[in-house]
Amino acid sequence: MNKTRIMPADLWDWPVPTPFTQGWKVSGDYETIFVGGQISVDHNNNVIGKGDIEVQTRNVFENIQKVLKEAGAEMTDIVKFNTFYTFEGSGEDVQHFWEKMNRVRLEFLKEPGPAGTAVRCSGFMLDDILIEVEAIAVIPRRD
Repeated sequence: MNKTRIMPADLWDWPVPTPFTQGWKVSGDYETIFVGGQISVDHNNNVIGKGDIEVQTRNVFENIQKVLKEAGAEMTDIVKFNTFYTFEGSGEDVQHFWEKMNRVRLEFLKEPGPAGTAVRCSGFMLDDILIEVEAIAVIPRRD
């Protein structure tokens, strides 16, 4: 098994030194790309789209695309993704928030879609982050 670290030069980085990675490409009979949790920040770790789940979701999925492209994969190669989101409302407000987030996600995830998980949580490393998404993609081995 071979592992290749995926760190696109034009993507955000953590605000403190960490050993974390934007993605991993694992090669065997097939190649598996693990995309680390993507958030909506610029190169200076300023949140993009404060208070706007649609802007943040779009930015997150564009970041996922960049990591996948660097590994030679596409959004259609995703087999599993996990969405973590924060929202403090209830009732119809939660549904409205979810629908806005999901509308954007569906722009990037076509039929047949990957397996997915969504977890509502209380917050992230930066206060204004509303969503974080990680993904796993599989592509044919290219020797």
